[in-house]
Amino acid sequence: MMGSGMYGFSIWGLLLNILVMIVIVWLAFSLLNRSEFVSSGNNERLARIEKDVEDIKKTVEDIKEKLDEI
Repeated sequence: MMGSGMYGFSIWGLLLNILVMIVIVWLAFSLLNRSEFVSSGNNERLARIEKDVEDIKKTVEDIKEKLDEI
């Protein structure tokens, strides 16, 4: 099977899935930022979304570092 790793899954496929999740979260964040929903005083939800985006970015960076070690 092309693209499968030693353990039966592709690291690149995993990275692609993570990147797709980041894009989806970014799009949701952008849409919420433009809507009146966020500007109506719901800052706690916005802060949680920002924290989630930062956590996802950190996870992707950690995975990249581990891939570089391999």
